[in-house]
Amino acid sequence: MKELAPIVIFVYSRPIHTEKLLNSLKENILANESEIFIFSDSAKNEAKIADVNEVRKVIHKYENNNYFKKVTIYEATENKGLAKSVIEGVSKIINKYGKVIVLEDDLILSKSFLKYMNEALNVYNDNSLIWSISGYNLPIKISKDYKKDVYLNYRGCSWGWATWKNRWDKVDWSVSDYNSFKYNFKKRKNFNRGGEDLSQMLDAQMNGRCDSWAIRWCYEQSKLDMYTVYPVKSLVTNYGLDGSGTHSGKTTKYYVKAYDIVPELGNDLTLNKEICKKFKRFNSKPKMYIIEILILFRLDKVIEKLRKGKNGRH
Repeated sequence: MKELAPIVIFVYSRPIHTEKLLNSLKENILANESEIFIFSDSAKNEAKIADVNEVRKVIHKYENNNYFKKVTIYEATENKGLAKSVIEGVSKIINKYGKVIVLEDDLILSKSFLKYMNEALNVYNDNSLIWSISGYNLPIKISKDYKKDVYLNYRGCSWGWATWKNRWDKVDWSVSDYNSFKYNFKKRKNFNRGGEDLSQMLDAQMNGRCDSWAIRWCYEQSKLDMYTVYPVKSLVTNYGLDGSGTHSGKTTKYYVKAYDIVPELGNDLTLNKEICKKFKRFNSKPKMYIIEILILFRLDKVIEKLRKGKNGRH
């Protein structure tokens, strides 16, 4: 196997979740050969100071031991928020190493997670269609007729993922073309191939209603018509949707078991329409999307009329 990818971990104010993540990571095949970089954000307010301090006690316990090849910890002195932390942290490490595996504090990993992610980074490194690798898979039912261990989808995932510098560098984090996107039905429909919530989340991001690095990451992927590789059986469980997170509510909708298997990879992957439909349906709110379509359709008509009127003036 080629040089292992560095593992970048983002933590904030959940010491119990952080401990569970690191415990599952240290049990991984290849853990003691892997270099770890942990980015600890600072408290947003006084109420979070104690929890942030507890998290920092947890991560320092893993700093000098034989669990990993090396552990480097970055402790922010001011609160950055998750989006800025991820963009800056991933950029710092990927610029040096050319590839990364990225984790957040609310994940529990199977023992084969690192082996799968590193193998996938090697196998798909030169495949111009692959944007990223996901270790998590949605709880969707995949037909027994589908014989491969991995599949492709239009949408990236932030729950245990990996990518390369030449993909990461393509992202326009300011989304400078948003004005040409927001009222364009065809562009919105294309983006929503991975779920009808995507365009709505980008609207929320650009209108200041949320602060997400992931929606901007997915938007660039969609524009470039690139895919994410997903395992049929998830190698990641997300325990963070328990009401404890800053950006997440409480739900069991996304719960899946993490399997201790190493999926077989191959460069002969093609999009499977049935899986894509199930994936999209899982991430969609049909009634809301129908309303969005109707509003956009009417807005497009109004804008077109205004343009024609303006062009017809002398």
